[in-house]
Amino acid sequence: MEGAAAPRGRSSEREGTASDGRAADGPQEQTGAEQPSRGRAAPDRLCAEAVELAREAAEQAAHPHPLGAYLGLVTEADRLVTHLFESREPGYPGWRWGVTVTRAARARYVTVDEVALTPGPDALLAPDWVPWSKRLRPGDMGPGDLLPTEGDDPRLEAGFVSDAPETEPAEVASELGLGRPRVLAWVGLQDAADRWEEHYGPRTPMAQAAPASCVSCGFLLPMAGALRQAFGVCANEFSPADGHVVSLAYGCGGHSEAAVMPEPQVPAPPVIDHLGADPL
Repeated sequence: MEGAAAPRGRSSEREGTASDGRAADGPQEQTGAEQPSRGRAAPDRLCAEAVELAREAAEQAAHPHPLGAYLGLVTEADRLVTHLFESREPGYPGWRWGVTVTRAARARYVTVDEVALTPGPDALLAPDWVPWSKRLRPGDMGPGDLLPTEGDDPRLEAGFVSDAPETEPAEVASELGLGRPRVLAWVGLQDAADRWEEHYGPRTPMAQAAPASCVSCGFLLPMAGALRQAFGVCANEFSPADGHVVSLAYGCGGHSEAAVMPEPQVPAPPVIDHLGADPL
């Protein structure tokens, strides 16, 4: 066992010598070279020296684009080393070609295990994937689109659904809007009120410059439901809020009582000169 331990030590020393030799032969190859971190085993000597084998594999994968400089190696496991080369692929700044080489136990021949284009520390990457439910924005839905609602949506709560729809109480409940499986919960009502006030509320520039609020406007259509005391629908075709839900504190220049329409002026009768005559 003691005789077997000595070659391993010499192998480790030769590995460092080979690394220094490669750095001396090619100054570009040592730029940004990655060194084994503390606690990680030293790279296998034969796998670490197989730079040209890894370069040939990387050149074939990068064809027809040229291959960049050698960036160093990373020890993945025992007798498993990844050599890194700079990538010059258009559209992939900061990416690197990684060629993983390995050898079997007690074998002296190194083979290529994998070639892959991998991102470096400063690589240009796509943004993180976001689920569709979080990417969806108001106005994204088009004709024919379906938007499923989760069963535990906090904006909704269970409504009143009668077991006997033929009975008179169920018909009355349906007319009143109570025959739905789910209705707006308090969270949904609050969210809707916040959205409506953001666009047509008292803090908007239009409302700040308005002569009066919508609560006294004749073009306001009252709403039913829990928000009827705070919102209505504008029915003035000349108002920027026409057809929208507006806060009763909202206002615009199209208020029905904002100004009195001036009476049209009757033009004065024409003055005819009966004493003179126009020259011809």
